[in-house]
Amino acid sequence: MSPLSPVRSRRWLLIFGVCIVIAVPAYIEFFLRRPVGEGPAGPKVSATRFEHVWSERPVLLLGMGDSVTRGLGAKSSSHTYFARLQDNPADEYADMQGKCLSAVLPNLTAENFAVSGSTSIEHLQTLQSQIPTYDDDVFGLVVLTTGGNDLIHSYGRRPPVEGAMYGATLEQAEPWIENFAARLETILDELHSRFPGGCEIYIGDIYDPTDGVGDAPSIFLPDWPDGLQIHARYNDVIHDAASRRGTVHVVGLHEIFLGHGSHCRQFWRSHYDATDPHYWFYDNIEDPNDRGYDAIRRVFLNRISETWNR
Repeated sequence: MSPLSPVRSRRWLLIFGVCIVIAVPAYIEFFLRRPVGEGPAGPKVSATRFEHVWSERPVLLLGMGDSVTRGLGAKSSSHTYFARLQDNPADEYADMQGKCLSAVLPNLTAENFAVSGSTSIEHLQTLQSQIPTYDDDVFGLVVLTTGGNDLIHSYGRRPPVEGAMYGATLEQAEPWIENFAARLETILDELHSRFPGGCEIYIGDIYDPTDGVGDAPSIFLPDWPDGLQIHARYNDVIHDAASRRGTVHVVGLHEIFLGHGSHCRQFWRSHYDATDPHYWFYDNIEDPNDRGYDAIRRVFLNRISETWNR
């Protein structure tokens, strides 16, 4: 085969150079860049439900669970979803002014028992050792996030075990999933027992920072072939437990966060959100950033306002 002529060589070099010039910025934009955006995030919240008082009785907003309910990743303590459920922060968005629980529950108080980094195993321990039984006249409004750390810890750095199952096969995880189901039943039963005056429990299901793709390297973690299946089984446990109780309601964090994880710029994905193609996760991958907490506050508030009938 005869060598390429100098002219043809230069032509191919030019074509190769043009491809590089196009491909590198495209790769950065669609696979590496994760802008967080600005302004409100998440669904609209109707003002109608916040025009009248819901109840005059004492209501306790009780937080329980992991760092999502604790608020790790929010820019300030007033911007956690738990705090924003109670009151509007001083710098509240215009569309959310007056849309908070204190506006409709004038005798609202709050206690947050959530602990960053905790697992569902520790949540049951916290409940049994720290959460008291409240007076008969107090109605409980419980918000709970649990199970996420069971899945993501210890980020593939150690062999999977119960409560830190990252990297497990589905076969390995089966007994741990069964234990989570039994543990969640106990948590829900014991939460109800702490409020003889009645309570409603709102439990968030578990979001997926890979936007449903399951490619853990996109969030800088080791590959986990069975990760999506195990994640889905944990969410099934949460939904099943709630379906058997009229006073337990699932808050759809998994659905609302799709399109705002590691593939948020990839317009060809089925969960791409053209109205807000931005990243809602904090630097540690597993917690929301400030806009993510705004979205969580909104979906919790919508679910509470839809189901409140006291």
